Amino acid sequence: MSEQQKQEYHLNQDEKKALLTVARCAIERAVIGTQKEIPDYDMPVLEEQRGAFVTIHNQSELRGCIGYVVGKRPLKEAVEEMAQAAALRDSRFKPVAASELSEIDLEISVLSPLREIEDVNEIEVGTHGLMIRAGMYSGLLLPQVAAEHNWDRETFLQYTCMKAGLYKEAWKDENVSLSVFSAQVFSEKDMF
Repeated sequence: MSEQQKQEYHLNQDEKKALLTVARCAIERAVIGTQKEIPDYDMPVLEEQRGAFVTIHNQSELRGCIGYVVGKRPLKEAVEEMAQAAALRDSRFKPVAASELSEIDLEISVLSPLREIEDVNEIEVGTHGLMIRAGMYSGLLLPQVAAEHNWDRETFLQYTCMKAGLYKEAWKDENVSLSVFSAQVFSEKDMF
């Protein structure tokens, strides 16, 4: 990704705080049924169609994570929808309870467009997220996952294959498509 493209996909502090506020309000509305209005921000970047994931942690433990890989709707709407989905519909976890709201920390990952690669050496662990596709199977891991676990490139590839429901060396097959992306990652604990 060129330096100009990085700048185009960079959110400033106010935009990050706005998205975190949107996510928090959306979760509170979904979990406790409050009619609290989600703030309306006059920030053009929030209207761009961008891929985004919302991750919920409770005491540093994963509590939910759902997102859009590709921008299908305005970023603000995507964050609102994915925040509610991460809180209530991540099948790996029970829905977030009202009693947890003061304990959870929200993290948002705003994605760059996917870029298909031909050579695994193009993958920069800690910088790139990875998506693998093979027929009807696909799996994605965000850039921070590999960094948090101190994985090398091959381990990152293997775990992405397993996330897709493939055997761990599937990334070596000719019929497998590999794509990378970057993400701007920010959380409540870092911003507030």
